[in-house]
Amino acid sequence: MRHRMLGGLRVSAVGLGAMPLSIEGRPDEARALATVHAALDAGVTLLDTADSYHLPGREPGHNELLLARALATYGGDTDGVLVATKGGRGRPGDGSWTVTGSPRHLKAAAEASRKRLGVEAIGLYQLHRPDPDVPFEESVGALRELLDEGTVRLAGLSNVDTDQILRARAILGDRLVSVQNRYSPEVRDSEPELRLCAELGLAFLPWSPLGGISRSSLDGPSGLDGRARFAAFHEVAEERGVSPQQVCLAWLSSLSPTLIPIPGASRPETIRDSAGSAELLLDEAELARLTEAARTP
Repeated sequence: MRHRMLGGLRVSAVGLGAMPLSIEGRPDEARALATVHAALDAGVTLLDTADSYHLPGREPGHNELLLARALATYGGDTDGVLVATKGGRGRPGDGSWTVTGSPRHLKAAAEASRKRLGVEAIGLYQLHRPDPDVPFEESVGALRELLDEGTVRLAGLSNVDTDQILRARAILGDRLVSVQNRYSPEVRDSEPELRLCAELGLAFLPWSPLGGISRSSLDGPSGLDGRARFAAFHEVAEERGVSPQQVCLAWLSSLSPTLIPIPGASRPETIRDSAGSAELLLDEAELARLTEAARTP
């Protein structure tokens, strides 16, 4: 497993997005635990979760509790594992995703997450999404208080723009270490944020990094244009004898030295395959081919 830096910490070049283990369509607990253990076996040391990763209206913090059980029952060394969780979103019974970024909520949520994870301090705590009804500086100020109090060690942001990154950095300084936005071959709206993170030395953690490369995407609503775009990832995969997912993650990693993809998984074999992308080095011609494919409108 190759490694990259996140806030001065050395973490695996590929993380595990644990959300699929707790939301709709989730596996049973035995398979969920086996998936996390398979990630650890493969050298994955960055586990991403959130207090809102649970079934609608049920079992708040399910994913955090699951990761705590997985780490407690793992037979190997977990000292180098960084668990990154998030606060500021909720999942009521109607299945929607709410946003609550008040300092009072974030501080209470962080303490609840810390207890569920069973740690003295959360390794990385991320604002899940800015709340349009709360001044952004107030939400970030809550992160600063959590850092000062020792409830969390490092802070991150999710679903933010470049202006918000700079405003948060002005408040948190070098204790702001990461940004988690949606980014994939299919969705590249966060290109400016990716570039800014590289300039500032912040880890960029793309969520849903495999968007656009599933077989169903080849016959999706974008028609022939879509097939031409995303087929390139499958063609390179066939030429290399690896999965399209590995090709996608290897391509993403090439875009910035601070990018660490966090693909989701609900089966051991899926995360083992994703972890293998850290060892896949694409040549310049392949990278140019894939970049051009993803750039096609």
